[in-house]
Amino acid sequence: MSKHVSFPSPAELKDALGEHQYIASDEIATIMYLSQQLGKPLLTEGPAGVGKTELAKAIAGATGRELIRLQCYEGLDETKALYEWEYAKQLLYTQLLRDKLQETLSGTGSLSEAADKLAGEEDVFFSMRFLLQRPLLRAILSEQPTVLLIDEIDRADAEFEAFLLEVLSDFQVSVPELGTLAAVHRPLVILTSNNTRELSEALKRRCLYLFIDYPNVDQELAVVRLKVPELAPKLARQAVELVQRLRNMDLRKSPSISETLDWAKALVTLNARALDTQTLETTLSVLLKHESDLQRVKNEMNRPSERPRFDDEMGRYRRLN
Repeated sequence: MSKHVSFPSPAELKDALGEHQYIASDEIATIMYLSQQLGKPLLTEGPAGVGKTELAKAIAGATGRELIRLQCYEGLDETKALYEWEYAKQLLYTQLLRDKLQETLSGTGSLSEAADKLAGEEDVFFSMRFLLQRPLLRAILSEQPTVLLIDEIDRADAEFEAFLLEVLSDFQVSVPELGTLAAVHRPLVILTSNNTRELSEALKRRCLYLFIDYPNVDQELAVVRLKVPELAPKLARQAVELVQRLRNMDLRKSPSISETLDWAKALVTLNARALDTQTLETTLSVLLKHESDLQRVKNEMNRPSERPRFDDEMGRYRRLN
């Protein structure tokens, strides 16, 4: 595939995502296509682990663009996201160029005159060689088209979100010492959110919106078969059906798709031939990451009416033998 591909239709984009092991629905492919064609950022929301970050990785691979990722967190500020000066490097250069600086300042009669002469050399020390580019500036200044992934924007503070609005509007940055730096190529921007807080309407207005939910049985089974082809088809279906039932329980955290895949790989590693009670009890912690959830599910499994079958509450669990 040639570099920097722009797809002529959502269907072709969907096929390309599939080639990079991302199974996209028609809605996902269409909104992703429109984001690329309209040059608008795409905001993807949904539960953790449903493939929002994977979508960014897949579209980067499909379009031949470099993926640049900004991981958001509480306290993230523009210095960590945009740029900062490498003062230690500037100091090292100053020490190495000490003799040259003395030559430059020789003959000056006052501190003011020396300062004025030194100011004329500022371009040497405030240049791109000393500018440490963080993800946002890297995406703006990249000589090649990029995918900019702003991951878990809901974890950042509202103040950072407001700063981000300016960057996403103009794709240019003002650096006082260097002037305005504009994007060489407009990045393809994907923002993800796990809905831990409400995002501003101003941010949403600037983006196309896509909600990615947990997949249905057939969709999740297709993902498992693609990612873990070694798992026996019948066992794969029963595993997915069980995960789907777990998500319908009142749990602190439902299993994500990534945890389904981890469980599928665990079943392969253990050479599991059946979803029997022993296998379930010893591997549930791959799916459930809170003690309260584990105890609740195990209590349901251990109810006398539920052993050795686990059909009513947990869903169509049958021995393979």
